[in-house]
Amino acid sequence: MKIYDVLVVGGGGAGLTTAIKLKEMGADVLIATKSSPTESQTSMAQGGINSASHDEVNRHIDETLKAGDGIGKRESIEELVKGSENAIEFLKSIGVPFAEDKRRLGGVSSSRANYVQDYTGLSIIQRLFERVLKLNIPVLNSRFLLNYIFLDGKVSGATFLNIKSGTVEQVLAKSVVIASGGYSQIYRNFNTNSRDSSGDGVATHIRNGGVVSNLEFIQFHPTSLKGKGVLISETARGEGGYLINSNGERFVDELLPRDVVSRAIYSQLEDGKEVFLDIRHLENIEEKMPQELKLIKSYTDIDPLKEPIPIEPVAHYTMGGISVDINGSSTIDGLFAVGEVAHNGVHGANRLGGNSLLELIVFGDIVAKSSFAYSQTRGDYKTPNSTQVDRDSAFISAVFNRFTNQINFHEKREFLGKIFYRNSGIFRDEMKLKGVLAIVRQLQREIPFMGINDKIRNFNRELVEFIEFGNMVELAEVILVGAINRTESRGSHYREDCMVRDDNNFRKETLMWKVDGILTTEFREIVN
Repeated sequence: MKIYDVLVVGGGGAGLTTAIKLKEMGADVLIATKSSPTESQTSMAQGGINSASHDEVNRHIDETLKAGDGIGKRESIEELVKGSENAIEFLKSIGVPFAEDKRRLGGVSSSRANYVQDYTGLSIIQRLFERVLKLNIPVLNSRFLLNYIFLDGKVSGATFLNIKSGTVEQVLAKSVVIASGGYSQIYRNFNTNSRDSSGDGVATHIRNGGVVSNLEFIQFHPTSLKGKGVLISETARGEGGYLINSNGERFVDELLPRDVVSRAIYSQLEDGKEVFLDIRHLENIEEKMPQELKLIKSYTDIDPLKEPIPIEPVAHYTMGGISVDINGSSTIDGLFAVGEVAHNGVHGANRLGGNSLLELIVFGDIVAKSSFAYSQTRGDYKTPNSTQVDRDSAFISAVFNRFTNQINFHEKREFLGKIFYRNSGIFRDEMKLKGVLAIVRQLQREIPFMGINDKIRNFNRELVEFIEFGNMVELAEVILVGAINRTESRGSHYREDCMVRDDNNFRKETLMWKVDGILTTEFREIVN
């Protein structure tokens, strides 16, 4: 069986960038992805990608640290910012048609975001994918990550559900890069993300003994089309859009960091008021937000140029993930992570707008170098046996044949999303968090009593959603335990029962892992 230098799991911006850089270095690389690259979360990023000119570098670093509310890692942030101009030049070189000017996003003091109207992420992913095709990098679509393959304690590949056939496959590699995205779909019906953002990479890492960090930090975007989960980009506020309540009052500085604005909007909603984004006074907005204006009109009867747009804050980005160092190396030998699935300390407790796309490019390059260098040390690589494939095949067979369907997992998934949004969302307290944790642990016990009705193996979407649900239930416990243990308010984690930041005890990152199925937690100091 073929053995690759590097297996990249995920076809979004982080995965494609990593694979391109690997190929250009001469690596034998393969991409495996659950859907197609153009369906990734990267394609939904609208506002822009930051870059700092020489005289802006220190300010960009300081504002990223400030947004991270005391637990961003300076070393990683400096790497991000200092690599920003090279990242933009790389994207221009593959054809991304950035506008000549830059726009200002929330939480920053100047216009720093390069953009392509209101579909920056889509333009980037299209050009990256074109480059992948030009370099003849093989891409396996419809491959759902199940587990890592180990050889002598080192990751030596991964197993996948082939969604097309319903069978389990393995891909062997000397190093593995996880670039599978975040976990905002835990907030089912209350998020802006693609349906693929179910945290599969993070859940797999926990199952396989890896350390994850800061999963309790989840960013809510202030402006989602109410009841639809459709993102209305920060572009609108950056261009001068107003946030008004149903009394016509502006109640918050629209360009404050996202966590502050989201809390302000949510409080208005809890007080019984509606909240709107008002862009009626803006000039040339059709040129700057063509995609979003079309989406608003297609999902509602509203003409946003004549009427205010009803909005609500929903989950948008997950700051936590697989714990990695500045080179993307995890606590598991041979396993690397990059992008939203990874936690390298860039975003701290709250991500600065425009930094997520930048992270994909800058750290995609870094992780390509480190994972390829690691693969070159694997002269001892031997073909692993098929034990993991056999175990995963047995699990898939059990879902079809042994798991009963006494409990409807679709209903439980909707319920989980609702209680997470209400009780582990923008505002939190110990009693609510512990109540949700009890429900999650009950769901974990009930999984064998859930199942699927569709027994066809080929392209079984219900099977995929069932496994995704299992991953989300596993991650839900980790998020809640982290949120309960962090008895302070910091960035996107806001505790109504302890509303102040506690630097004496919690200027630290949360580390979690499982030992014999038992979740273990500790806090580690941030050294800047």
